[in-house]
Amino acid sequence: MLERRPYGSVAFFATCAREHHMTIAVVQDFDGASLDHYDRAINKMGITPGDKHPDPGCLFHWAAQTSDGLRVVDVWETREQFDNFVEAQVVPAAIEAEFPNLPRNTVYDVHAYFK
Repeated sequence: MLERRPYGSVAFFATCAREHHMTIAVVQDFDGASLDHYDRAINKMGITPGDKHPDPGCLFHWAAQTSDGLRVVDVWETREQFDNFVEAQVVPAAIEAEFPNLPRNTVYDVHAYFK
């Protein structure tokens, strides 16, 4: 439990950093992929747009067509949860949906997010 400390103190920020697990954001760019590829993959995973994500570690998800292909953005509680879900669910579904390329992944440590 956090002790009551002045908001601007160094000790306050150090304590928050130690006690907070590292939330990440992941931007995945799939060159040459389409929304049809995406729809087939999520269908194979049993996911319906607008429903709750099947993995509770995923805090937020969106996908959109770009001029180069497909962009998927997630916010996850931890990198480990993201990696496990991708390995177990996303990779097999993307192979079956015939995604043309592997994604370029960019991972960010999240400072803050709001629900």
